[in-house]
Amino acid sequence: MRQQKELVDADLDKLLPRADAYPEIIHRAMRYSIFAGGKRLRPLLALATGEALGGDTRRLLPMACALEMIHTYSLIHDDLPAMDNDDFRRGQPTLHRKYGEGIAILAGDALVTLAFQVLAAIPMRADQAETKVKVIERIARAAGTSCGMLGGQVVDLTTEGKAFTRKELDYIHSSKTGALIQASVESAALMCDSHPDVRERIARFGAKTGLAFQVVDDILDVEASSAELGKTAGKDRAGGKATFPALLGIEASKEVARKLVAEAVDELDFLGEKAEVLKELARFISIRRF
Repeated sequence: MRQQKELVDADLDKLLPRADAYPEIIHRAMRYSIFAGGKRLRPLLALATGEALGGDTRRLLPMACALEMIHTYSLIHDDLPAMDNDDFRRGQPTLHRKYGEGIAILAGDALVTLAFQVLAAIPMRADQAETKVKVIERIARAAGTSCGMLGGQVVDLTTEGKAFTRKELDYIHSSKTGALIQASVESAALMCDSHPDVRERIARFGAKTGLAFQVVDDILDVEASSAELGKTAGKDRAGGKATFPALLGIEASKEVARKLVAEAVDELDFLGEKAEVLKELARFISIRRF
């Protein structure tokens, strides 16, 4: 994870505008959030998927970086006063606290715009043009309103402080968090020219891993301290958010997460030993956190 994270960070540094490029404030803001100490989960999953399928890691790096830009944009906007109103992210002030709301909104917009610029510029042969379009479409769908990040955030906001159903909860978590995680592994499989049956299994792995990740996030909001989380603990309960612990309780939520991860790794059995890193990554980012 450390080795791959270093590769991703080095490429992000090259792809982002320099901090001293005019207008400097927006580029400093973009870099502030990108290099705030994230785990690079989505890029790591994409690269691990590529390795499991025999792909070229270097070829996948631009896409992996674009995924991190989109994820970071979503965090910047989620932290805004109009959304989750968070003062800290990854142990330091959120972007709007550091640079103001206007620059934070623009920095988020800039990152998601740059992400698709990077995706469009990925060097591929003429006969692979259709693959590139499919990858861009898949990632754009994961960021959108129909079962994507934006749709999940909408339902998260509209259910706040209200009674909610398991169906609504699954939609929020699968869309707001799970969609981009699923797109990370599925897009890597696309770029490796995998058979549709392989992509389908990889997609199911990503969907279950993504949902498990968010279930565990809900649990940690209850059980972990602010110092451990790098953000304010207990905000979900205080804000009346739709979460698994609120609906099922802590122990039942943990069992849901364990079951999801077990089902996710089972999806990769057909790959044999080649999938071990990807399986361990799924376990590490979810159930090992409680």
